[in-house]
Amino acid sequence: MLGNFTFYNPVKLIFGKDALKLLAAELIQYGPRVMLSYGGGSIKRNGIYDQVMEILRITGKEVFEDPGVMPNPTIGKLKEGARIARENNVDLILAVGGGSVIDYAKGVAASAWCEEDPWEKFYMREENPSCRIIPVGSILTMVGTGSEMNGGSVITNPDLKLKIGKVFGPENFPKFSVLNPEFTYTVPHYQMVAGFFDIMSHLMEQYFSGEDDNTSDYIAEALMRSLIRNSRIAVRNPRDYEARSNIMWTSTMALNTMTKMGKAQDWMVHMIGQSIGAFTDATHGMTLSAVSLPYYRYIMPYGLPKFVRFATEVWGVDGHGTDAEVAEKGLQAMEAWMKEIGVVLHAAELGVTEDMLDDIAAGAPICTGGYKVLNHDEIVEILRRSM
Repeated sequence: MLGNFTFYNPVKLIFGKDALKLLAAELIQYGPRVMLSYGGGSIKRNGIYDQVMEILRITGKEVFEDPGVMPNPTIGKLKEGARIARENNVDLILAVGGGSVIDYAKGVAASAWCEEDPWEKFYMREENPSCRIIPVGSILTMVGTGSEMNGGSVITNPDLKLKIGKVFGPENFPKFSVLNPEFTYTVPHYQMVAGFFDIMSHLMEQYFSGEDDNTSDYIAEALMRSLIRNSRIAVRNPRDYEARSNIMWTSTMALNTMTKMGKAQDWMVHMIGQSIGAFTDATHGMTLSAVSLPYYRYIMPYGLPKFVRFATEVWGVDGHGTDAEVAEKGLQAMEAWMKEIGVVLHAAELGVTEDMLDDIAAGAPICTGGYKVLNHDEIVEILRRSM
């Protein structure tokens, strides 16, 4: 490993079927006023809301509810949540849901006591909080983002058609995260498989960079193989606990910063995908699946040895043929898996039209850590190939 790095992750993870039983012990470490943030109400239908509310009651908490966090949280919603948190002087934000809810909670935690506009300060200028940060705890109900163990907070500005991720420092990470794989059973198929591809994309964004022999790449390969195997099982039987638990842990490991150690990292697929999401409000994981194959086929010649390794070590492709042929077989194997689990392969399916391509490309920041630094026209071409 050639890179220099510091690894630190302060999140306490509580994992397994009995994880929620340990929530009370975490809650008593914080003051009495808790803001409960959640999405469109699925946690009320599946019973998780009642379980959490009972634990909050037993631990003597005064609860301020903050429902309606959308799949692509907006800056307007973030400002609303910040107002609720500030006016009620909450001691803890408890986010119950998937990555969008947890992303949102981290943004609210940084914004509530900040006098500056959070969009300008955090998402446009990418500055760090200079004011009080409210502690965040999370209860995960959908896998994919890894938000339960990192500082990421992706927020959309629908007026500007921008979707931007701010990576906050460790002080903004969740203090604790409760992960019960059974809580993911009722996620609809479309959202479930979108989450699966989001995990894969996180791993690939970090994997396809660098040329040294890096232990982080070996870890990523193992996680990708685990995801591929268990996603196939989960698609057939969404209530297979072993598969769902393996996927949940893989998701956390994929973006808790471990597999980026010593890496330059790419993240161009995410930049393009997030820009698509800003224009279409499409499900995040599906924006990534729509552009991944065109993107990786475009940059493959510039990082050919890693694509050959990806084909042989992750997909089990035999090494016969030229490097380009072996690498392409790997992408063909990935494409077959994507079709098997049922993710979107074409951006047009998400509502992208030809007249949007130039603006979507303009909304995608250029990343420099991958094998090819793209220009605007190249992003437009990749988008066109994704249609």
